Amino acid sequence: MVVANSGFPSRDEVASRLEELVDRLDRLSGGRTALLPVTKAFGAEAVRSVLAAGMTDVGENYAQELIGKHGELCGVPGNEDAPSLVRWHMIGGLQRNKVRRLVGIVSLWQTVDRPGLVDEMVRRATGSRILIQVNSAGTPGKGGCPPADVEGLMARAVDGGLEVAGLMTVGVMGDRDATDAAFRMVSRLADDLGLAERSMGMSDDIEVAVEHGSTMVRVGRALFGERPL
Repeated sequence: MVVANSGFPSRDEVASRLEELVDRLDRLSGGRTALLPVTKAFGAEAVRSVLAAGMTDVGENYAQELIGKHGELCGVPGNEDAPSLVRWHMIGGLQRNKVRRLVGIVSLWQTVDRPGLVDEMVRRATGSRILIQVNSAGTPGKGGCPPADVEGLMARAVDGGLEVAGLMTVGVMGDRDATDAAFRMVSRLADDLGLAERSMGMSDDIEVAVEHGSTMVRVGRALFGERPL
């Protein structure tokens, strides 16, 4: 559920933070790493702030939240064109039964991680652009397929008509060494498979992600502040 946050930054503040983060990424990566604003747990105003700052790609963790914000933008006078300007990225765990509702809205599906989900996307969203999520640290209960299964899952997706653009992973919170090893492994795996995109890194591990060739970092807290409880 999206909860209102009385301390949410103004559009000017969001624009300033976006500019600082983009400049920081450019300095670190030489322009190779893009910023993906993540509006998880914030309302549609967060998306409007991103659009007002001239950015179009937005990440969401929950299907219902993404659908709700998309619908809210559709219904705002003067914002009728906003949904067509937003390139939604689905970056959270994805249930098969949510795929049908997200088709035609999501531009990049970042968390495809198992054969059943690939098969559902082949049925419902043929031609979609996806990233395969890798459980690079082997963390129990976390999303992502084991590294050894990535090549087979990629082949299944490509054979079904999906476009596999790259890999996605999440670091290990509070453990720089484990995160470093995870990002290094995923980057090498992407190289081996000839995949260009590597969605790695969030607010706390940007430098490590860029060091290992991330092409996209997913940032929410550094832009919008602490998420509401």
